[in-house]
Amino acid sequence: MRHIDGNDFKAKNGYEIGGRWYPRVTKILEVKSKPALQNFFREMGSFEAAEAVKEKSALEGTLVHETVQKIAVGEKVDVPPEIAPSVAAFCEFNDERKILFHPEYIEQRVWSGRQRYAGTVDALAEIDGKFGVLDIKTSTGFYPEYNLQTAAYVQALQEYDVKLALKLPRQIETRWILRIDQHKVCTLCGSKLREKGGRSKIRPNGKKTCEEDQHDWGKVEGVVEMREFPYYFNDMKAFNAAKTLWEWENNYWLRKIGYLS
Repeated sequence: MRHIDGNDFKAKNGYEIGGRWYPRVTKILEVKSKPALQNFFREMGSFEAAEAVKEKSALEGTLVHETVQKIAVGEKVDVPPEIAPSVAAFCEFNDERKILFHPEYIEQRVWSGRQRYAGTVDALAEIDGKFGVLDIKTSTGFYPEYNLQTAAYVQALQEYDVKLALKLPRQIETRWILRIDQHKVCTLCGSKLREKGGRSKIRPNGKKTCEEDQHDWGKVEGVVEMREFPYYFNDMKAFNAAKTLWEWENNYWLRKIGYLS
């Protein structure tokens, strides 16, 4: 990515917190290879088409995030019909799991003074008596960079100064990834049709699948899946290594803005 000047670099890559600039976790993780994203770009055929789908998908994902987060803390919200199946599935799931979301820590900005980075946590929550980071994803699966992202948040939140500044009620113990999605299922072969960002993608269910124009699609169904990742030490090490590589790659601008001496 090209930058006009140091201020442009800082605006695109990080946050100002307490008069100090920190690179953003998600920007740091762009240094990691993402095979699934590379396959997506190949399938779309052009950079412009891929970017259009990515931008629209991001807007749809943000809508799910905002709606679910409001519902989770008891706010009344009009659910947009295009994401109603996802939201209904989340409500049913949450009724069963009884996740306790802390309203004051929804979309919480966090930072690491020791490692010098910052990010925004979707939520801090209590589940089965444990207190931790909960990250919401609207993807088709769980990807390795999610582990690095959430490990970075846990690492920051375990620093004494950060715990004190944010007035955390207790020690961060773990992290969860909550995946929320929706799709249609073919009643004949079980294939799944996912429509997001203006793009339709059919995923076969095993070897048996209908011809493309022979599917009998059912109604849109919401999908919710949550996984806990309680072991994060190696993920923290990997994130810190990724940050070192990101700093190497952006050495020029980081020196120019005084982040690296």
